[in-house]
Amino acid sequence: MAEMGNIQWFPGHMTKTRRMIQSNLSLVDGVVEILDARVPESSRNPEMDRLVKDKPRMFILNKADMADDNATAKWINHYKSKGFTVIKCNCKNGDGIKGFLPAVRNQLLKELMDKRRAKGIEGAPLRLMIVGIPNVGKSSFINRMAKAKKAKVEDRPGVTRTKQWVKLGDNVEMLDMPGVLWPKFEDQEVARKLAFTGAVKDDILDIEALASLLLENLSSLYPQALEERYKIDTQGTGFELLENVGRKRGMLVSGGEVNTERAAITVLDEFRSGKLGRLTLELPAEVQ
Repeated sequence: MAEMGNIQWFPGHMTKTRRMIQSNLSLVDGVVEILDARVPESSRNPEMDRLVKDKPRMFILNKADMADDNATAKWINHYKSKGFTVIKCNCKNGDGIKGFLPAVRNQLLKELMDKRRAKGIEGAPLRLMIVGIPNVGKSSFINRMAKAKKAKVEDRPGVTRTKQWVKLGDNVEMLDMPGVLWPKFEDQEVARKLAFTGAVKDDILDIEALASLLLENLSSLYPQALEERYKIDTQGTGFELLENVGRKRGMLVSGGEVNTERAAITVLDEFRSGKLGRLTLELPAEVQ
């Protein structure tokens, strides 16, 4: 098993975000949390249950185009059974986005809308808070919904730093919160999965250990994907797999040694960009 130091990442602005979420909850009717469909539970902030309490909640499984479809269906059933409204989408190309506002009106805030209708006050805007960990696609989603570059999009964790209201049309307003991770990763397995997807900054990690762990995971979950992409045998430790990838790709330095750092960057980039295929790294507990 590839060894890796503990991952801890909690910059000061994330403490501020937590306070911001708490202090602004009274302004909204419901909370929308964007998850990474490849690691839905790991990308779900465990603090949100405590922070949001009884507000209606929706999960958007983003990057569904990069996730295993069968696994995504299992996660949707799992979260629906727990009372959440759930949709899946790909914020980059807009697939599934059309289902968002109908899901808000017909599921997430149906009770509130029925109450307003009974009182004859249907004109008031529906207000939602949108949250998500860094790099999960929150800004891309908002830009798609608002049809304008309202939120700053960068493929770098933690770019949204302040809250902002965004009008989505159709009388819906969304309060965008900065990306937030939690104070410390109790479960290092969760931390690693987030690191695989790029939710934790690479510059605090040992990327060779990280890529080795990813290859180890994939060799048991999706060996065929590795065989097809890298033409390697999937037996062996994660680091041996990394060396094999480097060798196959001709990433050699003087003396015939493999440049494992370069191989690691390639493996992580290709996983994050979907080049290894549609992969999901975890399943709901009841179907594992």
